[in-house]
Amino acid sequence: MSKTVWEKLNEKEMEELMKFCEDYRRFLSSSKTERAFVTNSVAAAEKAGFKNISEESELKPGDRIYAVNRGKNICLFVIGKQPLTSGMNILGAHIDSPRTDLKQHPLYEKDGLALLDTHYYGGIKKYQWVARPMSLVGVVCKKDGTTININIGENPGDPVVGISDLLIHLSAEQLKKPAATVIEGEQLDLLVGSIPKKDEEKDPVKAYILDLLKEKYDIEEDDFVSAEIEVVPSGEARDYGLDRSMIIGYGHDDRVCAYTSMRAIFEMDVPERTSCCILVDKEEIGSVGNTGMHSKFFENVVAKLLDRQSSANLISLNDALENSRMLSSDVSIAFDPNFPEVMEPKNSAYFGKGICFNKYTGSRGKSGSNDANAEFVAKVRKVMDDNNVMFQTCELGKVDVGGGGTIAYILANMNMDVIDAGICVQNMHAPFEVVSKADIYEGYRCYVAFLKDMR
Repeated sequence: MSKTVWEKLNEKEMEELMKFCEDYRRFLSSSKTERAFVTNSVAAAEKAGFKNISEESELKPGDRIYAVNRGKNICLFVIGKQPLTSGMNILGAHIDSPRTDLKQHPLYEKDGLALLDTHYYGGIKKYQWVARPMSLVGVVCKKDGTTININIGENPGDPVVGISDLLIHLSAEQLKKPAATVIEGEQLDLLVGSIPKKDEEKDPVKAYILDLLKEKYDIEEDDFVSAEIEVVPSGEARDYGLDRSMIIGYGHDDRVCAYTSMRAIFEMDVPERTSCCILVDKEEIGSVGNTGMHSKFFENVVAKLLDRQSSANLISLNDALENSRMLSSDVSIAFDPNFPEVMEPKNSAYFGKGICFNKYTGSRGKSGSNDANAEFVAKVRKVMDDNNVMFQTCELGKVDVGGGGTIAYILANMNMDVIDAGICVQNMHAPFEVVSKADIYEGYRCYVAFLKDMR
């Protein structure tokens, strides 16, 4: 067997890999929020022949359906030959990523500068998010019902904003602090302006910024109360490494698995079992709320599909869920030679060695983990081997050193078989993360094989 994915590729396969990864790089660069990801996913799905569930009153094998929840979730289905009650083959990923968000009352002036107050989202090292160009991306919802899209910093010629850091010359005391408190949460405020409005006595710089926002977006200061504006690193994802073997960009966790899962379901024609791809929000803060995996949205959509197959009742819904098989498509940790002390080499994931299967995640004795059944793991192994998909098994670092969780346990609570299967990442939760192109493509091949052949 090849040591890496690279070594097994022929010239044609290498070309396909590079093209696929370039498509992903472009998609990632334009999908820095969950709303943007869903918008771009709907466009791609419709191009691939998927129709909104509201347009279909009956379903037959091969039908391609999608449903969207509040602009932040999307579920995609390709109806199989078997009834839904026989179960589905499901790929599930999350499309939210760590970042900072504007507060509801963000804009203020201090010492002649205009700033925006933020609250960080998800697990971040706060010191990594300072002294770098940032963009403002999201929506403002006005009282009259209109929604205004905000994108400042992502288009050529746009200005960018950022969070200041203390200069090295005056940071002797700062550098004595633990890394967790070198930058405090309330210090993550964005510098956005310094020009005062003429003839304005109170907060003239703030007034100047408000005039700009009014002119460009027709929004008032009060409109921030009903806004969702995310602060994300500016710039496109880029090829990484002198050999262009990797991609560096914001949001690989978990959009690299979301994109490959979506592309995999596009490849389904008329599957034996219904294929499903679930892309959800809020995983980074516990999968909570009405757009997280704990929401009833997915179950409600499955009930609607059953209704269109004339079998909508609680027993049918439970059968459809518990007879399903799922890959929780979430990233894993890539071995980093700079930090070997936190990894256990025998059970670590390595760049270029394919999709990563985590039988269990969690921390402190597998707490919060799904811990997949051995019988299901064996079935997954067979599907991978039958399709010549390279895979590796791994853990989230050494025992008792750290850990993490995914959406796997939530679907497992529906009594279906689930295992975590994702692409390994360096710099996870940093503003710019790194993945291997070989693993991206092999992850896609894994997801196609699972949808097609898992029984």
